[in-house]
Amino acid sequence: MRFDIVTLFPDCFTSILHSGLLGKALAKQIAQVHLTNPRDFTTDKHHKVDDEPYGGGVGMLMKPEPIFAAVESLPILPRRDVIFMSPQGQTINQPLLRELATNYDQLVIICGHYEGVDERVLNLVTREVSLGDFILTGGEIPSMALINGVMRLLPGTVGKEESLKTESFEESLLDFPQYTRPANFRGWKVPDVLLSGNHGKIARWRFQQQVERTALRRPDLLKKWQEEREQGTGNGEKIP
Repeated sequence: MRFDIVTLFPDCFTSILHSGLLGKALAKQIAQVHLTNPRDFTTDKHHKVDDEPYGGGVGMLMKPEPIFAAVESLPILPRRDVIFMSPQGQTINQPLLRELATNYDQLVIICGHYEGVDERVLNLVTREVSLGDFILTGGEIPSMALINGVMRLLPGTVGKEESLKTESFEESLLDFPQYTRPANFRGWKVPDVLLSGNHGKIARWRFQQQVERTALRRPDLLKKWQEEREQGTGNGEKIP
């Protein structure tokens, strides 16, 4: 997959793209990330990318010309999505990440700044995506989250792809608690069932923990899971 990030601050991406699984995925050419700065497409001597909004108001807006020029300079792959990171967009969730990882070969991600972008920039965009109901200084951090979430779903990024199927949000239930050595740490013991070697009991215990944890922390997700179970979809079909 090819990621094209249109950003005024390409240096923000240096560390995350060279760290952990993302760095390994890029080294193995599972994905490519290209950074494009709209400032490089300005035509005035000051390389101005923002201006005052018509009608007055606080703050500045990113101008349309540099963004259009930056996006139009990019290659176009057949399965392409152009995303604007915006608090007004659909919230990132696991189904969205899986859709993007499965259905597209190229994601163009536009990072806004200041008070936002000129509304006409949205003519370039096929969808708006948000990290949540809060405001950040720019679209770089949300875009990093999107890239991370999509890239780890690409075949070959995660060593044991089977582990992706049991994570939180994959089947509308939160993940079960997990433990490693030592079996007793400062008086906190690993549940006996996990030491039993009985895989059937372990599977039932884990499922029960998923349901209880989701009911406690995310009752909205539990309701969704119950609805999926009634309809015969989701992990309601996989009860141990």
